[in-house]
Amino acid sequence: MPKSRGIVVSTDENALQPLLPGELAQTLGQQANAAAARSRFADYRARRAEQTLRRQEADLLLFREFLESAGMHTGELASEAAAWRTVTWGLVEAFVKWQLKTGYAIPSINVRLSTIKTYARLAMQVGTLTPQEYALIRAVQGYTYREQARIDQKRPVRRIGLKKAEPVKITPEQAAALKDQPETPQGRRDRLMMCLLLDHGLRVGEIALLKVEDFDMSDTTLRFFRPKVSKEQVHRLSPATAAAFKSCLDAGELIAGGLLLRRSKKNEELSQAGMSERAITGRVCFLGEKLGLNGLSAHDCRHFWATSAARHGTDPFTLQEAGGWSSLAMPRRYVEDNTIANDKIKLE
Repeated sequence: MPKSRGIVVSTDENALQPLLPGELAQTLGQQANAAAARSRFADYRARRAEQTLRRQEADLLLFREFLESAGMHTGELASEAAAWRTVTWGLVEAFVKWQLKTGYAIPSINVRLSTIKTYARLAMQVGTLTPQEYALIRAVQGYTYREQARIDQKRPVRRIGLKKAEPVKITPEQAAALKDQPETPQGRRDRLMMCLLLDHGLRVGEIALLKVEDFDMSDTTLRFFRPKVSKEQVHRLSPATAAAFKSCLDAGELIAGGLLLRRSKKNEELSQAGMSERAITGRVCFLGEKLGLNGLSAHDCRHFWATSAARHGTDPFTLQEAGGWSSLAMPRRYVEDNTIANDKIKLE
């Protein structure tokens, strides 16, 4: 069996002639392509955060259910390259239109289309999809932000699912009231939690991961990790957040070495460390209902933070960095929606 530098180039007994340098390079290149193809899906998924993978799996599950409703049976689209063998651009286009007719929110439709294009690219690299079919799938278009309002006006079912079409709007007075919690163990915890949401715009998952040691009161900073963008950041604590943390610390309600937020008991006392994302969301909703803000979520507080920052003149680049966004698309939306277009125009 001929070898070159320890690499087997042929197992055919009738092909024992030494390969020329060009032939050897071509053979090794083909072997490398085959090896990369076998692990393409696994390699891609190993690079993604768990939250991203869960969302992509949900996107592809809905696509698979759509295909099966049309009589097409596939495998696991998120992990099996062979499952993409019968996928065509026409099916992807039909899936987009079906979601629109069914009433799915346009941002959700766009995200699912992006997921399909991502995994179609993997399938093309593996060899399951042809480059021509992938190019046609990639050409399938979603809907722009400006098209959304016009489309929603024309379709009878505008939105399904648990996500709200619009965030619950919070006034500065309501934000202050949300942070003004009673002097009880739960009240002090809630005050700290609401300060982190309203003054720093943290995501609910980021707050759930916070530890007591993440706070440095010597320079009033908070060091925390953003799982969604795999990034560690430092925030200067707002005066209200610093005071809320100190209040919990002075009351002996923070467990050294443990998670920051503690669970609730029915008697306004606190239980063990560690509030889940669902528990935090439920508590925010409860506090909002007391002020007449029905359906308030942690993300609504993040929206308030970003909008307030934009209204006070924060530029999109600074907002993107402080908010932990991976692109300018979201912070630009807050700035564009809340600034006066000709505010800096000088005519005299």
